[in-house]
Amino acid sequence: MPTTTNTPGPEHTTSGPGRASFAAAVRRGSHPLNRFGDSLTGIVVKLMLLAAVDGAAIFMVLRMVALDAPWYAVATTIVATIALNWIYIGQGRLPAKYLIPGTIFLLIFQIYPFGYTFYIAFTNYGTGQILTHEQAIERIETASIRTLPGAERFDAVPFADGDDLGLLLTDEAEEVYLGTPEDGLLPVDELEVERVDDRITVVDGYERQSLGAAQDRLDDFTKLRIPVEDGEIQLISLTSATQREQTRFYDPDTRTLTDVATDTTYRASDRGRFVSEDGEVLRPGWRVVVGTENFVRAFANEAIRGPFLRIMVWTYVFAFMSTLLTFAVGLGLAITLNDPRVRGRKYIRLAMIVPYALPTFMTALIWRGMMNRRFGVLNEIIGYQVPWLNDPMMARASVLLVNLWFGFPYMFLICSAALQSIPGDIYEAASVDGAGGLGRFRRITMPLLLVATAPVLISTFAFNFNNFNVIYLLTGGNPPIAGSAAPAGHTDILISYTYRIAFESGGGQDYGLGATVAILTFILVAVIAVASFKWMRPLEEVHE
Repeated sequence: MPTTTNTPGPEHTTSGPGRASFAAAVRRGSHPLNRFGDSLTGIVVKLMLLAAVDGAAIFMVLRMVALDAPWYAVATTIVATIALNWIYIGQGRLPAKYLIPGTIFLLIFQIYPFGYTFYIAFTNYGTGQILTHEQAIERIETASIRTLPGAERFDAVPFADGDDLGLLLTDEAEEVYLGTPEDGLLPVDELEVERVDDRITVVDGYERQSLGAAQDRLDDFTKLRIPVEDGEIQLISLTSATQREQTRFYDPDTRTLTDVATDTTYRASDRGRFVSEDGEVLRPGWRVVVGTENFVRAFANEAIRGPFLRIMVWTYVFAFMSTLLTFAVGLGLAITLNDPRVRGRKYIRLAMIVPYALPTFMTALIWRGMMNRRFGVLNEIIGYQVPWLNDPMMARASVLLVNLWFGFPYMFLICSAALQSIPGDIYEAASVDGAGGLGRFRRITMPLLLVATAPVLISTFAFNFNNFNVIYLLTGGNPPIAGSAAPAGHTDILISYTYRIAFESGGGQDYGLGATVAILTFILVAVIAVASFKWMRPLEEVHE
């Protein structure tokens, strides 16, 4: 009867053929260790990156919990972190490993900002309505704290027990107390006290703080409130305190806020404000959802609708004319400098890209100074005070001129590269067929050039549609449009108009209306994009 011998399998072998089988199994992906990669360096790097992500996630969760963040934000962070570990440690999830980072960045930088803007467009978010309901109540109650007439003053010394703060208070009768937010005033004679040269240094575990140490925690000591029978004691400075009282109190059951000093009751309205029966409004308010009110304001209010429509038309004109002019000038220069008979082409081309290389914010301000009506160098050269930036039509022409200065070098580079890619044999064949210069340009150069530059022209149009820098830095949107309820100017485009509504409204910021205009701008740009794709389709067929 043959005998069998138990020998270790390849997975137990440390050398020889078994070891080669082990390595081959790892490379094939059939061994469990393959889930970490084929090298020790890859394993270490992967684990270090995951550890960094997990550490950041734990920190974020702890901060969100400390700040009373919504539960769904905490839950989303935890679930996302667990999912990342499962994807990158697990085996056979290669597509997800490449898709997840891009998806996360898409959510953070695209979807979330758009979603939040969309939400703001349906709220009254703006000056006086920025806080949440709880924050507004806290502000109103805090602002109602006042110093009582004839209130007693105390000499104060800051004390601390770790994160717990207290005050050593001496009243006008030379009675000494330890004041804490939890226990109020406690007579020092009834507590354990340590002294150094008749100077109290420790009281019931609280240690005396130097003025320097107290200054480092000034915000915490300033917020310290020590409850007493008729109000609370609060610091005036680090060495003195006084008794104050709160006059306004919120009742969550009735959603009312009562001022005990005037016996006035304020009720919470659906507009995010506390309003009394006689119409008095407390500030600040809080943000609430107002539905389509901002959209109704944008379309129904003539003082807003009129400037909006004018600005929308000018935005299209500005984007179209900027694209057309920069393309025309760039193409003309490219054709000229593409001729080998032109001498010094290398240096001329280098000079052409100077406006493209200079920072926009700097050159825009230089142009603004040059176009100053009274002191600008352009008017000094002309000898006449041309209202470059003061007259509506001249201001628009000036914006197009300066934007042409910024944009033609880019078109010059693109057109130069496209022209050099057109085979010369085509032009020779056209010349043999009797085509002149204009015919060759119209039937050969332009069709082939548009195939290469059409995407660039579309992207340039979309860029100029939202070209905030040149408008804001050169004219600030001015000169203003008369009769507008929102800040609006003759050179404003939709993006600068949105900014001015959101941040420069006469009564303060109006983020809700600004977000509404931003949503409408997005819709217009989306329409342009769809139309552009349809327009490009025949060009793609020509290219094929």
